[in-house]
Amino acid sequence: MTDPTVTDPTVTGDGSAVRLEHDSMGEVAVAVTALWGAQTQRAIENFPISGERLGPGLIRALALIKAEAARANHALGRLGAADADAIIAAAEAVADGRYAEHFPVDVFQTGSGTSSNMNLNEVIAHLAARHHGRVVHPNDHVNASQSSNDVFPSAVQLASASAVWTELFPALEALQAALEAKAGQFAIVVKAGRTHLMDATPVTLGQEFGGYAVQVADARARLASALPRVGRLPLGGTATGTGLNCPAGFASQVIAALAARTGLELSEARDHFAAQSSCDGLVELSAALRGLAVSLVKIANDLRWMASGPQAGLAEIHLPDLQPGSSIMPGKVNPVLAEVVVQVAAQLVGNDAAVVFAASQGAFELITCLPVVARNVLSSISLAANACRVFADRCVAGIEADADRCRAYAERTPQVAAALNPRLGYEVVATLVAEMQRTGRSIRELVAERGLLEPAELDATLDLLTLTRGG
Repeated sequence: MTDPTVTDPTVTGDGSAVRLEHDSMGEVAVAVTALWGAQTQRAIENFPISGERLGPGLIRALALIKAEAARANHALGRLGAADADAIIAAAEAVADGRYAEHFPVDVFQTGSGTSSNMNLNEVIAHLAARHHGRVVHPNDHVNASQSSNDVFPSAVQLASASAVWTELFPALEALQAALEAKAGQFAIVVKAGRTHLMDATPVTLGQEFGGYAVQVADARARLASALPRVGRLPLGGTATGTGLNCPAGFASQVIAALAARTGLELSEARDHFAAQSSCDGLVELSAALRGLAVSLVKIANDLRWMASGPQAGLAEIHLPDLQPGSSIMPGKVNPVLAEVVVQVAAQLVGNDAAVVFAASQGAFELITCLPVVARNVLSSISLAANACRVFADRCVAGIEADADRCRAYAERTPQVAAALNPRLGYEVVATLVAEMQRTGRSIRELVAERGLLEPAELDATLDLLTLTRGG
């Protein structure tokens, strides 16, 4: 590979300066300012599909693998010290986010991610030549002991695990903490319970928020449970899982180094044929993200229902006013962040469907839709993290309860009468409830009028807060 800083440019008919790069298929014209080479250029021309590139987290993961691979290759006698140092320096610069504009390959590309792996190899080779005077080869040196078929899935898994730990878990912890704080704040705010959207026995608003917090905690636990399997990297299997051209100890050394510098639970795949012909760990992670989406929809929709109104709805809680809600109705304010959460959840469910289908396209020793898996898993992690963080900070933290309205609903619901079942029997209570609904009189009035219970016993039996604690 030539160094773009020293190659004599050719001016094309449209006035752009290009240089000629070559690969095993021949020569390709590449912009003189580009750090990539022939294979990347072919990918640019072959895949003008979405305009969406690999995210920075995946580029960083690929670059980290290249850096640690060069260290291992030097230790194992596959690379000289000068070449290894040049590759490491270039790869670390890429990992730090420099040269991001030189990774233009579309996410919809060759199913193994070969184009992106070669994009990294070519950029690193050019940087080694530019800054260190080493003319290293993208395949023979940067890609030594590796294949796209083990490097790209390893990078996807590394990037996914890292994003869960650094982005999603802090956001989930913030949302859980905000919900738990509201559970404490609303611990004695009694309200009507609802099943089938119909009145049910009383609960506290704090119990509801405590339930939401547990849903978030359980979603986090399911995600955490998947991470050890996401962290089983196929590195070392090279092309088909046999490890051809990979020296003994290479994979274990690289993976140990990656684990040390990222703090992630990483290990070498137990079986390289399984690891390269499937991506079951990522499918499991995506399913856990879909499960989180289901929980988020439940929480967000409950908040929307409780805040509905303010005059013709439930109006049990007030969500923070964030922006005008209508272009025609002055003063209208909508539950915008709850709606955003539901929309994000819809996207997570859709992303999971794409992951499941793409992951099913394994044929013999290779998955042929891995970039789609990567794109959707990483997108889901980022979307979920952003939505949960904003939901916690700008919505949940500012929720206020209308305790009087909540209690009034609880007192009016006929289902408080269920507490009388052990004392009066179901049939008698059903008759009282029917009369209550027909006349509008309270259950307390009817029981007292008929002398069915002593006043003290009646008060104790129908104490609303006691009812929320199981009687």
